Amino acid sequence: MGDNDDIIEHHVEEEMEKKSGRSHAASSSFLLESVGPSDREAHSGTQSSHRLLAYSDALISIIATVMILPVAHTKVEDNEELRQSVQLLLTTKIAVYLMTFLIVSVAWAAHIRLFQVIVRIDDCLALLNLACMMLITFLPYTFSLMATFTENVLGILLFCGCVMVIGVIQSLIVLYAFSRPFLLNEQIQISENQNYYKHHILQVIMRVPIMCFFASIFSFIFFQLSYVLLAIIIFLPYISQCLKWCRSKAIGQVEDTPDSMLFYTYLPNEPLSKDRVEAFSDGVYAIVATLLILDICEDNVPDPTVVQKQFGGSLIAALQVYGPEYLAYFGSFATVGLLWFVHHSLFLHVTKTTRFMGLLNTFSLAFVGGLPLAYQLTHEFPRNSRNELEAIQISCVIVFFAGIFQLAIWVVALYNQQETLHPYVRYGGREHEFMLAKLALYPCVALGTFFLTCILSKFSAPIFHLMEITVPFAFLVLRILVRIGLALLRLIFCPDRPDPRTVVEEEGDETRVPFNALVT
Repeated sequence: MGDNDDIIEHHVEEEMEKKSGRSHAASSSFLLESVGPSDREAHSGTQSSHRLLAYSDALISIIATVMILPVAHTKVEDNEELRQSVQLLLTTKIAVYLMTFLIVSVAWAAHIRLFQVIVRIDDCLALLNLACMMLITFLPYTFSLMATFTENVLGILLFCGCVMVIGVIQSLIVLYAFSRPFLLNEQIQISENQNYYKHHILQVIMRVPIMCFFASIFSFIFFQLSYVLLAIIIFLPYISQCLKWCRSKAIGQVEDTPDSMLFYTYLPNEPLSKDRVEAFSDGVYAIVATLLILDICEDNVPDPTVVQKQFGGSLIAALQVYGPEYLAYFGSFATVGLLWFVHHSLFLHVTKTTRFMGLLNTFSLAFVGGLPLAYQLTHEFPRNSRNELEAIQISCVIVFFAGIFQLAIWVVALYNQQETLHPYVRYGGREHEFMLAKLALYPCVALGTFFLTCILSKFSAPIFHLMEITVPFAFLVLRILVRIGLALLRLIFCPDRPDPRTVVEEEGDETRVPFNALVT
């Protein structure tokens, strides 16, 4: 009961913060309405950017996720060794998918930072944003060309051209917004360094198009170097921060303007919008769960003539042939749903999302996007074949990395826990051990399943499906298992030490005032 009250109190605090934010926005609108008549008339034609941002997050999450389709639909023949095919995929399609997913996520993170500066929109900004989204939706086609024709430069040129035009459109958005200051964040409106902000943001936005420009040039000379430059874009903020640190050590600290570090910094702890990170993540999980059923609808509906000739008109007998596909679908859907559940539980207690946490979240989502490939592989090959064993091991690797990056988000949050985590999941908090167990469950189970399939290769399929079935039940009894495990550890290593929770609860009971006495 006490834990539920604490969670409710935590959500009440979040609602109070949102209300205070709305009152803050109201005060800023009052400040804007106190300016001249022409500015008031211009401000009356604006609206909140909330729905535009929600639409953009949904669109980008869909585009980032459907890029796995060319990889998942790669057919491997039964007489072809999966290891050789996977090696070919890893050097082409899977590598390009991961790189493109991360680049799209970088564009999404840039979109977050851009609209943390621009808080209101008008018709012109909405149309410019739609043009930007149109080019982002074209990226999967360029990705397909890059993955299919790996040695042809046309795919790289189209991809780099789209990214460069996106950068130009974002620059136009910045110039338009700064020409109408009532669209900007209040901190920038009252700042005396608006020109500095404008030039700084433009410099940050144009770095990615410039990198893509050089990548398109090098594609004519040495196309492998183009992929290297595109990969550098993902880590460009951290490379820039490292170079800045080296410069400060070499020539001394460079003084910044008084408020230059509020927006568009390269610091790993630069805040990102928690709501938009959650919305983007929910979109990826939802699209992955939806992609799983598309293959069943496309490939596992029997032909009526086949049902009539081979199965005597019995639809039940015809559907029994697809039993492994159904089992793989339900197991994969349960895995996607439970990974979302763990992600939801984690961000329920996160109070601040940073740039580095967003990068780790992107890595986790990239492997979640690979789950349709895992589903496609686990039922495609004959039973007890070498290809089936390797397909199951690939699925274990995908699930392991999807979970381990979620655990890494929590570890990074613990590093600066006073700002990023709710007190109950910090070191010594009453939910700390339970959250650790919840985040570590899937990586441990996936790793254990991988080694079990290596030892008991003949039973790889039953072991994998048993893992998919038992993990949901493990989540149901996880709290009890954690308490039993902690009690055993305490009994073995610290038999004379009292339970700290019991001491805290006793102290709380002593200081708790009865309700009747409080009313009196």
